[in-house]
Amino acid sequence: MAGTRKENKKTRTTISSKAGVIFPVARLRRYLKKGRYSQRTAVSAGIYLAAVLEYLTAEIMELAGNAAQDYKKKTVGPRHIMLGVRNDTELDQLLRKVTISRGGVIPHIHPVLIPKK
Repeated sequence: MAGTRKENKKTRTTISSKAGVIFPVARLRRYLKKGRYSQRTAVSAGIYLAAVLEYLTAEIMELAGNAAQDYKKKTVGPRHIMLGVRNDTELDQLLRKVTISRGGVIPHIHPVLIPKK
């Protein structure tokens, strides 16, 4: 009898793997429902949110990786994330009021302050 239980067990498939995303769809949907943003929440809302967050994360990490390569570093730090975000016009507009801790500032000297030759 004990052997039949193991045979009847099915492998579980997550919603994230069905949707083809890495971010946790079920958790994001739960947060959407818990946040009371609307009376009803569709399953596809969690999938869409997970896909958008995954895309934004991939975009930011690509830009931060490029910034780290420019500075000949192998690890990505907060400074590289800040440089990547601030040098991209669309992400800069999206994260305009966000302060990245330990990110520093964009190096810029106003042309008026540079001495003339």
